[in-house]
Amino acid sequence: MKASSDKIKVAVGGASGYTGGELLRLLLSHPRFTVVAVTSEKSAGSPVSAGFPSLAGLCTLAYEALEPEAIARKADAVFLALPHTKSFEPVAACLAERKPVVDLSADYRLKDPTAYDTWYQTSHPHPDLLKRAVYGLPECHREALRTATLTASPGCYPTAAILQLAPLVAHDLIHVDTIVVDSKSGLSGAGRSPALPYHFPEAHESIEAYKIGTHRHIPEIEQELQALAGKGRGASGNARPAVRVAFTPHLVPMNRGILSTAYGRLHAALPLNELRALYRDYYKDEPFIRVQDGDVSPNPRHLRGSNFCDVGVFLDRQTGFVVTVAALDNLVKGAAGQAIQAMNLMLGLSETTGLMGAGLFP
Repeated sequence: MKASSDKIKVAVGGASGYTGGELLRLLLSHPRFTVVAVTSEKSAGSPVSAGFPSLAGLCTLAYEALEPEAIARKADAVFLALPHTKSFEPVAACLAERKPVVDLSADYRLKDPTAYDTWYQTSHPHPDLLKRAVYGLPECHREALRTATLTASPGCYPTAAILQLAPLVAHDLIHVDTIVVDSKSGLSGAGRSPALPYHFPEAHESIEAYKIGTHRHIPEIEQELQALAGKGRGASGNARPAVRVAFTPHLVPMNRGILSTAYGRLHAALPLNELRALYRDYYKDEPFIRVQDGDVSPNPRHLRGSNFCDVGVFLDRQTGFVVTVAALDNLVKGAAGQAIQAMNLMLGLSETTGLMGAGLFP
């Protein structure tokens, strides 16, 4: 760890997409980090300001082609915001140079190589690194992140789903084999590459469910909730079933934000005030989780540009389901901000460093 007055040099691979641009926006105002290299295969040779005019005058770097060993030698730490399956070798190369890495792709999120084969239809070339990677959700893996050299930053949908369900699963309050998660995401979650479904006339005044029952974030959600549920017998004395999540994502016509509604059937009736008290206690020391008061329902509009996640807890007494609602900015707590939060921990900084800004409103 460097002296408290020294700048930590960081590089960003894949810095021309929405997540890469958000990383740069946050890193440029971080009091301890200085960006020394940015890469983009499509934009190599162009100034960052050409792709992100909002950063004109703030970042004078030009994009370069990705040569992992070269950028690792320039930097003290590396963020990789590459497309899925493109981080395999760059991660391995940066680790070989003894540089800590936060990977924002899905390439190192799943612990089981077989699950990776199943959901991504390709064999993982570095199964040894899967075991080494720490899933980058600080609220669940804070202590492991403090000693990590490779962090697999979570997907945006799983971040919301795991955070909103964690207290219920950890306390064995719901049937974990019948969880339903219904999530809505702004269009930036689909990336910056042009495609017909994201063309303005196609997406405006529209909402569409997609990849129903087949979305690649399902194993992430189940993996992390299963870890919280543990093994053996639950409070009822019966063997706990495996966590199973019915997950349906939707694209909605807004730029940023996720609104996730999750349903779990309670083992036994509980008063709503006890459930809300449970959440407040569970997250009382978490700087970026805001449990909403009373019947206030989270709204992603209030979180744009911030690293917070708002959670609300409700009860459907007729069916015995607890209903949780979570909202966050998919590009910040769902991606870039959370990656910086993890890197802060990896480098011995306060995890809130550079991330305590309020959301934009209106």
